[in-house]
Amino acid sequence: MTTTTSGTGRQEPRQGESAALGDEYEHEPVPERARRGLLSVSAVWFGFPMNLGNAVFGGVIVHSLGLARGAAAILLGNLVLFAYVGALSWLAGRTGENFSHQAARTFGTLGSRIPAGFLSTVVIGWYSFQIGLSGTTLQEALGWAPLLGALAGGVLYTVLTVLGIRALALIGFVATPLFVVLAGVALWFGLAEGTTSPGQVLSYEGAGHALSFGAAMSIVVAGFSDSGTMTADFTRWARNGRAAVAAASCAFPFANSVAYLVGGLVVAVGGAVDPAVNGGGFLGLLTGHGPLLTAVAVLFVFVNLGSVASHCLYNGAVGWSAITGFRMRPLAIVLSVLGLVAALTGVWSLFLDWLNLLGIFVPPIGAVLITDQLFLRRRTAGREVREYRPGALVAWAAGAGAATVAHYLLPGSVDAVIGMTVACGVYLAVERTAPAPVARAA
Repeated sequence: MTTTTSGTGRQEPRQGESAALGDEYEHEPVPERARRGLLSVSAVWFGFPMNLGNAVFGGVIVHSLGLARGAAAILLGNLVLFAYVGALSWLAGRTGENFSHQAARTFGTLGSRIPAGFLSTVVIGWYSFQIGLSGTTLQEALGWAPLLGALAGGVLYTVLTVLGIRALALIGFVATPLFVVLAGVALWFGLAEGTTSPGQVLSYEGAGHALSFGAAMSIVVAGFSDSGTMTADFTRWARNGRAAVAAASCAFPFANSVAYLVGGLVVAVGGAVDPAVNGGGFLGLLTGHGPLLTAVAVLFVFVNLGSVASHCLYNGAVGWSAITGFRMRPLAIVLSVLGLVAALTGVWSLFLDWLNLLGIFVPPIGAVLITDQLFLRRRTAGREVREYRPGALVAWAAGAGAATVAHYLLPGSVDAVIGMTVACGVYLAVERTAPAPVARAA
């Protein structure tokens, strides 16, 4: 049995959770005594983006643009993510609030349920994608039945999420070095088995034309626009705002860039099968080299995809917990079952098709939060609490609308950047023309 702190500071018992699991502070800011060290919070973030899925996307980008231009698009996209996620992380480290509580300050206590519910559902979609990817990856590499791999992954990823933030840090410590080592081994095999020299790899010019430079940047930004916007669920555990930014920087630009560039190199060395579709997935390069490496490859699939799935499920469970008032852990189990059902129907395979749409609808949410709580913090600090803040919702809609127009009418533009810029500008205009906010009574 764990304890909670009442408004008077008195410790009160909380039923239904083991003390060994710890409190996840779904309904309140993380108190100073519960904050975690920089290495622990960094491990939560750097283990998240260094995954097979991002290697796939990196391969697709390099296949279209070539290694040099593809790498430039990857790095620039990650710098955009760093500025975006870093700003939101700084706010979270200062307050200890999760994303839903953060959103309530800007969108209103009831209005925040719209963006929070939207994002908390989107990340469960990505959780479903990882379950489906677990099944199909093991089928392609080892001949396993997709259902077996999906079920095994779903159970494992749910257990990790239920264990809470400590488990997310632990799997980050394991997943990151495992990815780096096995990616290096895969690239070695790719060079040894192929006919491409290191010089040819570096000068690889691409073989596809599906993506423009801007569209490639959009993929990078969109790929982590959802959990990146919900970064507060992770970085609220940091000791302060600077530590939260440092933790986020381990993911963007570093870990995320490594994952994308590995996938690009897999394509450049000729180690990818159908790179226009499968990108830089490198698991196939690790199989057929003896039972030991094959066993390690199986472990790698579950650890690597688990580092993504558990984070997404954690985001969804914490978000819906704040919306519904239920505890995070029971919600994680319920959401996991829903995600597994979606994965088994095959719907997860559609998520790659609307990846760019995430870059349209999600980044304006964070842009409004940053504008409100960072750029206008002197004006908005201490204002009264409201159920709805229409100006924030209008700015989000304007940003999403502008990004939609750019996506369809301005091919080659970076949709997310346009959406964030317009959302920021509209919110600034709304706030500057509105009466000064009424200060909250002491």
